[in-house]
Amino acid sequence: MEELLKGFEVPPKNSSEAALRRWRKLVTIVRNPRRRFRMIANLEKRSEAEQQKLKIKEKIRVALIVQKAALQFIDAAGPLDYKITDEVRQANFGIEPDELASIVHGHDIKRLKSHGGVDGIAEKVTVSLDEGVLSENVSTRQRIYGFNQYTEKPPRTFWMFVWDALQDLTLIILMICAVVSIGVGLATEGWPKGMYDGAGILLSIILVVLVTAISDYRQSLQFRDLDREKKKISVQVTRDGRRQQVSIYDLVVGDVVHLGIGDQVPADGLFISGYSMQIDESSLSGETDLVDIYEQKPFLLSGTKVRDGSAKMLVTAVGMRTEWGKLMETLNEGGEDETPLQVKLNGVATIIGKIGLTFAVLTFLVLTVRFLIEKALHNEFTKWSSTDALTLLDYFAIAVTIIVVAVPEGLPLAVTLSLAFAMKQLMDERALVRHLSACETMGSASCICTDKTGTLTTNHMVVNKIWICEKISNIGDNENKNIDELEIHESVFSIFLRSIFLNSSAEVVKDENGKNSILGTPTETALLEFGLLLSADHDAYRRRFKILKVEPFNSDRKKMSVLVALPEGRIQAFCKGAPEIVLRMCEKVVDSSGEVVLLSEERVRDITEAINGFASDALRTLCVAVKDVGETFNENGIPDSGYTLIAVFGIKDPVRPGVKEAVQTCLAAGITVRMVTGDNINTAKAIAKECGILTAEENAIEGPEFSSKSPDEMKDIIPNIQVMARSKPSDKLNFVTNLRNMFGEVVAVTGDGTNDAPALRQSDIGLAMGIAGTEDLPLSQLYNCFGLI
Repeated sequence: MEELLKGFEVPPKNSSEAALRRWRKLVTIVRNPRRRFRMIANLEKRSEAEQQKLKIKEKIRVALIVQKAALQFIDAAGPLDYKITDEVRQANFGIEPDELASIVHGHDIKRLKSHGGVDGIAEKVTVSLDEGVLSENVSTRQRIYGFNQYTEKPPRTFWMFVWDALQDLTLIILMICAVVSIGVGLATEGWPKGMYDGAGILLSIILVVLVTAISDYRQSLQFRDLDREKKKISVQVTRDGRRQQVSIYDLVVGDVVHLGIGDQVPADGLFISGYSMQIDESSLSGETDLVDIYEQKPFLLSGTKVRDGSAKMLVTAVGMRTEWGKLMETLNEGGEDETPLQVKLNGVATIIGKIGLTFAVLTFLVLTVRFLIEKALHNEFTKWSSTDALTLLDYFAIAVTIIVVAVPEGLPLAVTLSLAFAMKQLMDERALVRHLSACETMGSASCICTDKTGTLTTNHMVVNKIWICEKISNIGDNENKNIDELEIHESVFSIFLRSIFLNSSAEVVKDENGKNSILGTPTETALLEFGLLLSADHDAYRRRFKILKVEPFNSDRKKMSVLVALPEGRIQAFCKGAPEIVLRMCEKVVDSSGEVVLLSEERVRDITEAINGFASDALRTLCVAVKDVGETFNENGIPDSGYTLIAVFGIKDPVRPGVKEAVQTCLAAGITVRMVTGDNINTAKAIAKECGILTAEENAIEGPEFSSKSPDEMKDIIPNIQVMARSKPSDKLNFVTNLRNMFGEVVAVTGDGTNDAPALRQSDIGLAMGIAGTEDLPLSQLYNCFGLI
């Protein structure tokens, strides 16, 4: 059987169209291809959709490149004349939906300026850029400007499934047999006796069709529910004067959306404000170069991705008025690729079907030949009656019945149902499965490369210890009594708070009850919570100091920096990030008396010991530093040397309950668990030991050291690596690639940020920690980055 199934093999991931077509050609005998292949990719429709997609991309490419160049040669003109419909005017809006959408589509800066720029557009869609949309106006905006939903194929009705079931070749043959049987029976035996055989066959057919159609229809409803769950994605917007999360389907024109690294732009819009914003438009235009977004180039297109920086965006077009909406419409065609097991079971069904067909033909031939011989022996070969015709019809019905019984047409569908049931069970466990094949591949995993933060740990971070003014203070779990005892020199206190409040991507917002809540990554949240406990007014610091430039944190820089203008006219730069990065940038430090002194080698050793001590206690370490820049603002960048070290934080992130038991279960099942993290190696070791992952000190390595090894050296050390710390995205990708290619491992990777995307895409199974993990990378973006879950 294994030899026969050789042709029925496809790669478990990213199968080529040629491979998919090859095995389908082998399925030469299919009783009902319309039903058997209904849950898998329709290659013809997929090809048509791909052509349509390429046309749309070319159109967008022209709009982004050619049209932008052509606009430079158009003479300046006054405001463009166009009529506003009564419906738009009565809704108190000053711009038509198509006019608003076309400004962003065409990157038409001239028309944007004719409408008064971003502020003018905001006025015409009656929204305050500070307060955002009012909730009571959402329905009006949806009525005028549309919903942020894409056109999808209408769901199939029950009668469509009945029709599909009736396409079965054997059922068609049986229906013909039934009609012939009724005709012959009525002619020879009369009413009602002549109806019995034919009516019995028809009732059986009706029963089979109804059972098949009901099963398929219920299955389609289940898939529709699963698909609806997959699409529940939230974005952060300012509404009713406060920052909150809403579903992407509830976005309306006029919403002020907050974007950060890794986000997918959820609708077309205009840049309001932000820092170092770079967009990847390759998903639309095919151009791989990153595009800088700023006040003079403010156009943001739905479906593009934020590769660097952060910004606020004014939504100008949603749903099918965006080019991404038209692309999404093409993605409705084609269906999902088959899983390897589905392909093999289709092969098994086909082979058994051929065997069944062979025996059915032989049975019919043997019975017919025997019948003819008997007639010849009784000298009745020339005498034929309706009874003889019914006898031959019965023989034919027997042959058809053998085919029906022998060919396991429901086998591949049963696998699909089983995988769908597994998806449902996993969803009940709050694990949302993106593709059916993941349920199958998960059972074959031999290695898990897990992230630390948010996966092995609870991802609820608090400042536990702090080194400042050459002293280590134990804060506990941000207990007020310990905060009150914290000794920070008066001359350092103000700068210390600035480094927390101003150099942060998190925000303090008020909820519906008027209570403060913090929106941001867990690390940022921990620092802001600590600052607020020092009885400091976050909003007062934000209002008093003006932020001139921001370099957001990313996995390559491993730091975040800002330039801040002080009220007296001076400019200060603040930096926070990984200790080994920030410490190299520092030349001075604040001593125990609050004075700024040179950072001698002895002091560096003391600080390093403090950092290692924090890390050995399984604390995440973070350094903050400051530099007086002077009175000139350098547009080219923020300084990366000459800083003064202010403090070192030790942030606690407790291990998630049950992790140690889960690791032991995996090890007992023969699955190797490896931790791959960007944290300090001592922190990573401490957590790995607590989880039962690390068994020997020499089994831990840092990412840069690993990537510097030759292929032969990697082959020797990879089997023993249990912890990889300070890893960059390229290190993680390199590790996963070698595990798969060198050792043939089936690798599962967990991830919670853009730095994990390359490894997730390369892995056999990608697990997005979008609920339990951090929200650095929305699920929508992860789904675009990798293949399985």
